[in-house]
Amino acid sequence: MARTIAGNIEEVTKRIAEAAVSAGRSVEEVTLVAVTKTRVPEEISQAVEAGLRVFGENRVQEAKSKYRLLPESLSWHMIGHLQRNKAKDAVAIFDCIHSLDSVRVADEVEKRCAAIGKTMDVLLEVNVSGEEAKFGLKREELEEVVRHVLSFPHLRLKGLMTMAPFVDDAETVRPVFRGLREVRDRINETGLCHLKDLSMGMTQDYEVAVQEGATMVRIGSAIFNV
Repeated sequence: MARTIAGNIEEVTKRIAEAAVSAGRSVEEVTLVAVTKTRVPEEISQAVEAGLRVFGENRVQEAKSKYRLLPESLSWHMIGHLQRNKAKDAVAIFDCIHSLDSVRVADEVEKRCAAIGKTMDVLLEVNVSGEEAKFGLKREELEEVVRHVLSFPHLRLKGLMTMAPFVDDAETVRPVFRGLREVRDRINETGLCHLKDLSMGMTQDYEVAVQEGATMVRIGSAIFNV
């Protein structure tokens, strides 16, 4: 039987629910962010028809070329590395930025939000795995950046994001997801703020991420590869 986008979404949603239940969580705690990198509006429309409303883009320019072709009711999330010179367009397009990873970028996003009177949900990206090739804040610098972002009137800090290494066995990256949850919990224990969201888990490892506390999973190929 041929695979379809709607069928893939049904399977992914089922697996998210099973992973949540196995960890004593409610499936309502987990948002499926459909990653639309390289996908055309026709494919995204099929996902919309199947019930999805939250979509993630890795590149600002790609999002700019397609988001106006789709229903205004959709929520767009920036999940890729954000450069300062793309902040103006990002603020105009996205409802949430998962990948703030420096004070300089946060400053620019605040400036651009202030200019149009918009409040932006943001997550701080943390390089939990310590891979040099990955973007993200080091654990030891996170609290300082949290304090900085909390001072901005146009940024609403919701939580943290991480990218796990690409591996064949998802169990090997469980410590990365657990590590992000523990970092989030330590920040909350300081009394600075209460961070709820953990954006972690992709096609190859989202079930483990959900078991470790993910509230957002970023899934592309498991949805769109048919």
